[in-house]
Order: sequence, then C-alpha cells, then structure tokens
Amino acid sequence: MTESKTALVTGANKGIGREIARRLAADGYRVWLGCRDHERGEAAAAELRALGLDVRQLDLDVTSDALCATAAQALARQTDRLDVLVNNAGVALELRARPSEEPVDQIKAIYEVNVFGPIRVTQAFLPLLKASAAARVVMMSSGLGSLGTATDPDSPFYGTNYLGYNSSKSALNGVTVAFAKALGPLGIKVNAACPGYVATDLNGHSGYRTVEQGAEIAVRLATLDAAGPTAGYFNEDGPLPW
Repeated sequence: MTESKTALVTGANKGIGREIARRLAADGYRVWLGCRDHERGEAAAAELRALGLDVRQLDLDVTSDALCATAAQALARQTDRLDVLVNNAGVALELRARPSEEPVDQIKAIYEVNVFGPIRVTQAFLPLLKASAAARVVMMSSGLGSLGTATDPDSPFYGTNYLGYNSSKSALNGVTVAFAKALGPLGIKVNAACPGYVATDLNGHSGYRTVEQGAEIAVRLATLDAAGPTAGYFNEDGPLPW
C-alpha cells in the first residue's frame, strides 16, 4: 500500500512534535500528526503540506483506550505498516506545587498522558509496527526523569523537584526499557529522548532551547540504522544516566 517510509508523531500540531514531524517528512517519510483536536491538527498538517511535505492528520486521544484503537484502525486503512512511532504528547500542568502539596488528582492526570498514553499508543499501533522491516519507537522523556541527575547535588537540575512531572518521566524511562526488551527480538528499537529545556507551551515558553534543537535527538533515534542502540536514554550529546 505505502512505498515511502511512514511515521506517526503524537501531540504533533505544535511545538517539538510539529518540528519532529516536519523533519521526518522532509526526509521523505509520510507522516501522520496524531492530534486530540481535529481542527488544530488539520491546520498544522495543511501548513506542512503547503511546504510540499506528505503530512496527514490523525484523530488520536492518548488518554483513551477506545480512541487509540479507533485511530490505529483508521491508520491501518491508509498504510500497511508503521516505520516510526514518536510518543511525543505530554503535559506538565502545575509546576509550582511542592511534592508535599501536589494534589494526587493532578499527578494522576499527568501520568494518564505521560505514562499510560505512550503505553496504550504503542500497544494499539503494535500490529503496524510489527509489519515494518525495522520499526523505531521514540519515547519523549526529559532530563528531569533521570534519577541520577535528580540525586546529584552538582547537577543544574537538582533543585527542580516536581513530583508529578519528574516521576512521570522516570516511569516513562522504565516503560521504554520494558518495550525495548519485549520488541527487540522483532527488530524494533525503542529509546527515550531528552529534548532539553525547550521553549514550548508546556513551560510557558520559558525554555532556552528552540524546537529545532529539541527535535534533533528524537529524529536521530527515529531514523537509527541496524547498528543503532535500543533500550537507551539520550540527549543530543549522548547517553544520560537513568
């Protein structure tokens, strides 16, 4: 059905996700933007198509088992395989609360997107990933998910102690390893990417890095050759401590 390589990027109507999608499409991939908001997703896809890129919109709510299954069925009607899945969708919510004060309901809401979202999306699209000769899955993590960094007083991020967000990314790193071990025998590589502190809506555009810089490591991991790593955690400079 599909001659060019294919990719799905979740949370891709703006920010780092949109830039990852643009980069992959510029490299010749047919890319679907997995977006919860249909109109915003279609607007982003139209903007990228205007650049001559093969980009389509896919309705996808990562917090719903049923809607993830529906999205996978919809994509299966358009392609016979998925070569790249980038689990980019994420939330931070309130980042000023102290761990002793952060509401459990807020932490649950963060985990629903940042942890359970990538799990259910990867599971839903697994049949299409298995149909690829060499699929790649990228989990968009964060340096704040590193337990090594969190416990290093010399780290510049040592004092950034957000209970819900940080621990959700630590959990996502564990999810990455679990999927990598399970899917490795099938030739599917799964890695976690840290984009750095990028100026996006998630942090009120307070980051000092651009979306172009943030997308670099995800694109690199999405396009790994056969000799590339799996079950790893990287930023653009190399491996990070778990």
